[in-house]
Amino acid sequence: MLELIFSGGRLVWLLVGCSVLCFAVFLERYLYFHRATIDVGQLLEGLANLIRRRNFAEAMHQCALTPGPVARVMRTALMRHDYPREYLRDIVQEAGQLEVPRVERSLRVLLTIAYVAPLLGLLGTLLGLLDTFDDVNRGVGTATSLSMAGGVYRSLVTSATGLIVAIPAYVLYSFLVSRAKNLLHDIERGGIEVINLIEDSRQQSEIISISGERERERNEKQAGGKKGKSVRKRRPS
Repeated sequence: MLELIFSGGRLVWLLVGCSVLCFAVFLERYLYFHRATIDVGQLLEGLANLIRRRNFAEAMHQCALTPGPVARVMRTALMRHDYPREYLRDIVQEAGQLEVPRVERSLRVLLTIAYVAPLLGLLGTLLGLLDTFDDVNRGVGTATSLSMAGGVYRSLVTSATGLIVAIPAYVLYSFLVSRAKNLLHDIERGGIEVINLIEDSRQQSEIISISGERERERNEKQAGGKKGKSVRKRRPS
């Protein structure tokens, strides 16, 4: 491999730099997705009990302790749990859109390397062939098959190197894009589920308040009735 690199010329070193950059971007993005991906169902299950009890402070604290964009979007909705459903939906959508650039950051670098690397390899091959035939023209006009083969061999090294760099770059890009789509889906799911939980807690509290008012009215009527009976009993005959 080192022999191919040294015999390929300066463009091969440029392709080697592209491969190093590709690996660095993939490693950074892979670690990011590994930290950001969580079990959304388990988090929602824990938040559901807190939201039903209207314990929004503890729910926001739990989201703050959970890493990743999904928990941040959920916390944004919980911070404004008193807002109407329409406003909550817009807030969650805006918070999710702010997370998109963070999720898709540097992915275009891998795609660019996958597209440009073969072109650099082809350019290196053409430049190598031009140098080979230029050496022939500067000589006596004839060249042995051995010298021609050596020049063509050195020229083709850049094309092979470009493909060696481009194919893994595109595979890694496709893998990271799939991870990014899954994470964005979790963000959308988490925001919708939190809004539904907040709305359910409102309806539950309204039902409890209505039943409490009816119970209080019933108790007041019963107390008023008992008071009226006691007054009638105390009247002189």
